[in-house]
Amino acid sequence: MIGCVMQKILLKENERIEEVQFAGIRLIQNPQWFCYGIDAVLLSKFCKAKNGWRAVDLGTGTGIIPLLLCRASNFNEIIGIEIQDEVADMAYRSVKLNNLEHKVKILNTDLNNACDYIEMNSFDMVISNPPYMSKNEGLKNKESIKACSRHEMKASLEEVIAVAYKLLKPQGHFYMVHRPHRLADIFCTCREYRLEPKKIQFVHPKMGKRPNILLLHCTKYGKKELKFMDPLYVYNEDGTYTEEILEIYGK
Repeated sequence: MIGCVMQKILLKENERIEEVQFAGIRLIQNPQWFCYGIDAVLLSKFCKAKNGWRAVDLGTGTGIIPLLLCRASNFNEIIGIEIQDEVADMAYRSVKLNNLEHKVKILNTDLNNACDYIEMNSFDMVISNPPYMSKNEGLKNKESIKACSRHEMKASLEEVIAVAYKLLKPQGHFYMVHRPHRLADIFCTCREYRLEPKKIQFVHPKMGKRPNILLLHCTKYGKKELKFMDPLYVYNEDGTYTEEILEIYGK
């Protein structure tokens, strides 16, 4: 009964509450816009944090990554920055739904304005699951929320990396998920902003297929040494999840 009452209070048109059982969280989603995918889950598992850290998620969407990280590690604070009003509102309500207002804050603003609201050079970790496609790459509807989530309409790759640099402490950690076809741009831009690539992992749909996701860890002012982690395969030949993915999902 309590759950039904909460849904009536929290949900708006076309919204639903999704139980993310492996993480013990509940997330408000709107299927007509943009729902979280496996890339967000993989990124949250790729991140390594210490107790008491402070973190920022650039382009937090509906807040899935801060909520996942908050359940997995004992952060002191995680700030999710989201420019789209409707999406930021969903993230804020999801934080309330999980009773995590004391740890997770949602900042509804352009990420380029982040330093107007939060202190520079003060965060242990910056995370981002940014739009993968360049501004005009396959773009159909420039005004839709889905287009802004998939294309660099509100923030470019360079802007994400530049803001990460500004927010991180020296030796702070930057974690990002992206697409392999942008790798040259990612490496060049990270180096330009003194975020040194330290670890990379490629994610393949299944054995024998080229990777379609990359996970990257950089450190601010880090030494030049890049470690390639073992590739991760999502599906077996029969279409079932691999053991590695089942372990991530806690199954």
